[in-house]
Amino acid sequence: MAYQRTHRIETGKTLRVLHVVGTSLKVDLHRSAPPSSKFFSVKHTDDVQYTINPPPSEGDHLSPIPLNDNTVLLISMKKASKEENDNKLSVRYYGKEKEVLGNAVLHLTAVEISLDVDADRDGTVEENNPNKGRWKWGPDGHGAIILVNCDSERKRHKLDLERNFVDKESDLKDMTKMVLRTKGPPDLPEGYKLTMHISQGDAESIRVYSYVDETGGSFYNKCPLLLDVGCLSEEVQFPGGTAESKFYVEGLRFPDKDFDGLVTINLSLLEPIGSGIPETPIFTDKVVLRVAPWIMTPNTLQPIEVFVCSTSDNRTFLNGIKSFVAKNGHRLKICHEYMNRGDRWMQDELEFGYIDAPHHRFPVVLDSPRDRGLVEFPFESLLGPDFGYVTRTAKRDEVNSLDSFGNLEVSPPVTVNGKNYPLGRIIIGVAFPTASQGRNMTQVVQDFLWAQKVQDPIALFSDWLSVGHVDEFMTFVPAPDKKGFRLLLASPDAGYKLFKSLQNQGHGTALLFDGVENEKPIPVDDILKDEDLQDDNNYVQSCIDWNRDVLKRELGLDEGDIIDLPILFKLDKESEVRAVAFYPDLVNMLVLGKSLGIPKPFGPKVNGRCALEAEMCSLLEPLGLSCTFIDNFASYHQLLGEVHCGSNVRRKPFDYKWWNMEV
Repeated sequence: MAYQRTHRIETGKTLRVLHVVGTSLKVDLHRSAPPSSKFFSVKHTDDVQYTINPPPSEGDHLSPIPLNDNTVLLISMKKASKEENDNKLSVRYYGKEKEVLGNAVLHLTAVEISLDVDADRDGTVEENNPNKGRWKWGPDGHGAIILVNCDSERKRHKLDLERNFVDKESDLKDMTKMVLRTKGPPDLPEGYKLTMHISQGDAESIRVYSYVDETGGSFYNKCPLLLDVGCLSEEVQFPGGTAESKFYVEGLRFPDKDFDGLVTINLSLLEPIGSGIPETPIFTDKVVLRVAPWIMTPNTLQPIEVFVCSTSDNRTFLNGIKSFVAKNGHRLKICHEYMNRGDRWMQDELEFGYIDAPHHRFPVVLDSPRDRGLVEFPFESLLGPDFGYVTRTAKRDEVNSLDSFGNLEVSPPVTVNGKNYPLGRIIIGVAFPTASQGRNMTQVVQDFLWAQKVQDPIALFSDWLSVGHVDEFMTFVPAPDKKGFRLLLASPDAGYKLFKSLQNQGHGTALLFDGVENEKPIPVDDILKDEDLQDDNNYVQSCIDWNRDVLKRELGLDEGDIIDLPILFKLDKESEVRAVAFYPDLVNMLVLGKSLGIPKPFGPKVNGRCALEAEMCSLLEPLGLSCTFIDNFASYHQLLGEVHCGSNVRRKPFDYKWWNMEV
């Protein structure tokens, strides 16, 4: 239905009206009629259209038509005016004997006004899309998209959104283009004006800049700030004739607990009433936009570059990583000790993701609140042009080990009970749901993750671990069949099964940790007869099985989608009773396409080959995966971490566009 506004007419007067093409003026003819009026007639110029409701039963509209209590005249215009007051409509009222009682005249000026965005998400700002004022998810959805301007074009260690000005043209690609299209006479009638306005709440999430397309001068003068928290409403120029005025919308914050990501920008045409009296809005156009979510990338996406730390004592590990990454043809970036300050846990400090819109996309690093030696690395070394940064901070006494991002993973795409998750599902570890106390990921991070919507998170039980990270007992690897991946789970049962098989084959004296410096070798027989260790692993297996059931249910997996890896744990009973890996944790691996960088386990050797390595190869190589074993024993395992904990990978974004999801 076309936008309608009620308008009045007065007999004996000529009223001047500014009309917006595509809308209609609703005139209550009975209310405006002189006393004793029984009939009326209508005259108009060619570009004026009208309808009478209820329609007259017969007769010419130039002839007297019976006037009822509910007679309404709907007036519209075909096209924009070239000059002010270039069209008119008149209503003549008649008495009982059809004597003339008076005339009411409207002089009409028509304008076309449309505030436009890329509502159909094809990268082009189309004209007056009928769905621009509403947001809808899905492939047949609509509504424009804003990127949070969280990169830094200037390389001055400050986010672009922290400045309320634009001084580089390259910054515009991070913003959403908006166009005001107008047609009409050279000027609006005296006193009329256009204003653009936003709510106070939306002003906390966006800024709007106007664009002055003139040559010469600094770029700063081409993009003056129009709307922000300090200015919610501002007049915009009506350029006259047929014109387009450009604006750019900058995102300031991501969806979160207190922000659903939707913002509205309004454009209103204001009509003067009289001196000292506020103008009245007679037409409002609006556009609704959504801030793009932060999206994580799973192991199944192609690697771009690998990140690792160099410390005074991790040369063996670093050489293994260098060789592994080079063999697979990927870039390696090393964070040296002057930056990491002895903090080797690259996975724990940050998580790579990206943001995406039809007009642009770029990687964004999520910085964890752990803030140890690597605290400056994400901001100082990664932030730059087309590389964004976001973090969530918490009080220091609220931050614990579960806030490190070894405790933040994401699955490959899955379908669960008919519901599609084309970008996978985020996975975090928390305290056991029925426990009265325990460690949890801090609420501000959880709120952020849940608010992104497109990777609906799953909470697993990880507080049973000393470090408490989900990457200590699970990961995903690509596969050529079924769902396109396998879930790998640590399994004490699989570990004991392997060691019992070795014993049955006569290898009970084969040694775990044989040749490891400063580590006492342990025969297979001793492992199997250690009842305390068996009890520890029975407990660990029950914890992993609880998570296994959650993952099967929440990811739509069956047993054939899961591979159990032979890993034993032990409980640290000197402080809090929580588990650590008994030998290097094989599931805590670095996945680069089909190549896996796995912690070298130093397992019992059979015929000169590590039985744990052989078992891993037999489980994973049939999927087309290759296994490389990296020595991280002294520099990571003994510090309660492994290969995955000490590395990180930036990956290519999904081809799938998040706005096509059904949410």
